[in-house]
Amino acid sequence: MARYFFDFYDGEMRRDTEGTECAGPEEVRREAMHTLPAIAKQMIPAGSDAQAFLLLVRNEANVTVYTATLTFAGLWLGETVPPTEAPSL
Repeated sequence: MARYFFDFYDGEMRRDTEGTECAGPEEVRREAMHTLPAIAKQMIPAGSDAQAFLLLVRNEANVTVYTATLTFAGLWLGETVPPTEAPSL
């Protein structure tokens, strides 16, 4: 099995220094599909309704072989919109 490194980017690059052994391309893809949402869930900033996350997968030769992106976008609708400014007096 080959070792692959799953680097995470959300405006700041977090390099994977340990890597994960994967049997081939399909296992790399499955690992990315599992890893990206798990990390992103913890990284969505409080109070932010828009964030993009990127996972770059490198092989042992340090060549990027796969990328995956996940976007979080929230939008308030109706009467539940929180106030954006303090009311003026």
